[in-house]
Amino acid sequence: MRLNPPTIVIFLISFILAILALISQMGFIPVPRYIPHQNFWLAMTAYLTLMVGNLVRGL
Repeated sequence: MRLNPPTIVIFLISFILAILALISQMGFIPVPRYIPHQNFWLAMTAYLTLMVGNLVRGL
């Protein structure tokens, strides 16, 4: 399997989603909860975004 480095944009999107998940979990800033287990889904979306950025060439 050939992996490619993600672009800066994909990395930043993933980083922002991961930070939002952390803020949502720790409660530093009140984040409205729209779905159950929102922090888990934000973290999974961040991970999957970064994974797609590594697997797909040019992203």
